[in-house]
Amino acid sequence: MRKLTGIIVFAIITITMLISCSGPNHETIENQRAGIVPQGTKFEPLPGLDMKEKLDEFATFKLSARLDHLTEKEKEMLPYLFQAANIIEDLYWKQAIGNRDKFLAEVQGDDALAFAKIHYGPWDRLNGNKPFLTNIGPKPDGANFYPEDMPKEEFESFADANKKSLYTLIRRNSEGNLESVWYHEAYKTEIAKVAVLLRTAASIAEDEGLKKYLTLRATALLTDDYLASDLAWMDMKTSNIDFVIGPIENYEDALFGYKAAFESFILIKDPEWSERLQKFAAMLPEMQSLVPTGEAYKKDIPGSDSDLNAYDVVYYAGDCNAGSKTIAINLPNDPKVHAEKGTRKLQLKNAMRAKFDKILMPISEMLIDPSQQQHVTFDAFFANTMFHEVSHGMGVKNTINGKGSSRVALKETYSSIEEGKADIMGLWLVKTLREKGEITEGELMDNYVTFFAGIFRSSRFGAASAHGKANMMRFAFFQEQGAFTKNADGYYVVNAEKMEPAINALVDKIQRLQGDGDYEAAKAWIAKDGVVSPELQADLDRINAGGIPVDIVFDQGSEVLGLK
Repeated sequence: MRKLTGIIVFAIITITMLISCSGPNHETIENQRAGIVPQGTKFEPLPGLDMKEKLDEFATFKLSARLDHLTEKEKEMLPYLFQAANIIEDLYWKQAIGNRDKFLAEVQGDDALAFAKIHYGPWDRLNGNKPFLTNIGPKPDGANFYPEDMPKEEFESFADANKKSLYTLIRRNSEGNLESVWYHEAYKTEIAKVAVLLRTAASIAEDEGLKKYLTLRATALLTDDYLASDLAWMDMKTSNIDFVIGPIENYEDALFGYKAAFESFILIKDPEWSERLQKFAAMLPEMQSLVPTGEAYKKDIPGSDSDLNAYDVVYYAGDCNAGSKTIAINLPNDPKVHAEKGTRKLQLKNAMRAKFDKILMPISEMLIDPSQQQHVTFDAFFANTMFHEVSHGMGVKNTINGKGSSRVALKETYSSIEEGKADIMGLWLVKTLREKGEITEGELMDNYVTFFAGIFRSSRFGAASAHGKANMMRFAFFQEQGAFTKNADGYYVVNAEKMEPAINALVDKIQRLQGDGDYEAAKAWIAKDGVVSPELQADLDRINAGGIPVDIVFDQGSEVLGLK
């Protein structure tokens, strides 16, 4: 191991030298930036805020998994993946706020410090990004991806072919003008270390698909060209270990939704559950043709090479660990990959079970009418979540009127609209597959009631979250359609007869919005319904007063798995 460590150090130095280039040292400049949090000031909890109560909003859950089906080589790989993920964690802090260590050193009180680590900064991600510390202003919409003093108009008039890339920072040069800086230039040393760790893991890997993916992903991180590695990840069907790493989701960029944030998952496949999920992937092209919307909005046929698998997640790093925790993955996000191969849908079974047991069940007991509480089941929660991820690969990806991709056309509204699409189209898929006899476990009412109870769970993520906004908008839509009622005892009752037309209408509305690239309509809808209504707020207050956790926080790492 000592000899291998020496080789790794030498390789890091070599790669760092190779990717050095003439011109501005963007890494040095980036490291010298103050970031978006004030420097040289102490941060205390806001007056009247009990940080112990705030910490209690998160239920602790240990991320563990069976390893007995892994080979010795697979177990040997895992420490290198943990090291790479830890570096990705550091990079996400840089994108979220800037200098993590200087910020955390000034946070006063152990509870406030622990809460700041959960939220990757001084803003409560599950409470509309409101500050919870003194000496902190509103969170910049652009996080640390853009200059704080940059108005939107300046960006729009900035003539640069790379400015909308997922993988560039927007900075000011020495003359004060905007410039695009590639991630691999801004974070050169860290990226070089990750690349070596991935190549080392690849050299140990026995599974050819995993070996190829890790090798290509290392190159992708060094070049910010991810297509080849995304395609290789799609072909990785047989590995017991999965490793998601890179700049992936664009939720952190609330200014335009253009910039991807670093994250990483380490996953151990559950062979038994995965076997149960295989049959649905090949059905996606057929299901796309049945979506209840106009024919023009069905033109982007998803690939049929997608796969569904269940995993136990053993590590979250970066964006996926900030505030609310992801319980399923649908990747890659690149429409080119969707068209050629589809997507992979990874169900994070242990994290999903934690949220169901610790959060969703207590919420349903408080808010769902006793006559319908038996319809809140883990199997329905699992199916709803799984088909949410399936639905990200369906629907319209590119506008039908020449405005480009839906992601670009809808700008910062895209994430909320897309999450709403995945939620409601996922429920439509469950309904349709039941009608076709492809899903036979339980009954449709289980999916309806469990889905409705989930609105309250996800609305607690707050209006700053794309998922939170999507659920608030859906609550308002269902209310308008009469899909639920609230009785005199304060319990909700799902109206099964009105759920189906409401589902179809909402799928159609979102598909037309995405296909038309109607930014103004999306913006108006979010402004109107992507907020907590007084009725919804009253119920969320009941949930909070009942001491039900908002989300989970993990006890995780190589030590938890018993690895050295």
